[in-house]
Amino acid sequence: MENTHIAFVISDVARLYRRRFDERTRSFGITGPQMRALVAIMRFPGINQGALADRLDVEPITTCRMVDRLEQAELVERRRDPQDRRAWQLYLTETAEPIAQELQAIGQTVLDDSLQGILPAERDGALAMLAKIRDNLAHASGHPMPHPPVARQGANHHG
Repeated sequence: MENTHIAFVISDVARLYRRRFDERTRSFGITGPQMRALVAIMRFPGINQGALADRLDVEPITTCRMVDRLEQAELVERRRDPQDRRAWQLYLTETAEPIAQELQAIGQTVLDDSLQGILPAERDGALAMLAKIRDNLAHASGHPMPHPPVARQGANHHG
């Protein structure tokens, strides 16, 4: 039963995506969560630490320590938020830009590999179903989480 329960399959897929990504990025010398933070900051320049914590699904203090380490490594910089002087916005440094782009390319390769043998219509149907599940779960909590529109990942490579 466990193998056919959709929640377990979704969890397994997410775990395996992270594992494959981490295997291909070990040589970078930063942790998987730090890599995910870099990619999130690249995708959302100016994101604040609270929003980054939400996006990474970690506690704010964990995000703060992670950003401290990335700042010490000169990969991330904090800038004062012009609308809220108590808040900090996060940006990649020039040093981090090529690293983040390479991480994103590796992530795309992992995604492309995972979609081998899956027809575009099957992919689109599964993506629509997962988006609906995500929305149902977000709304059930009474606190809908903002999320970017569903991207058609891998569409260029699989037909």
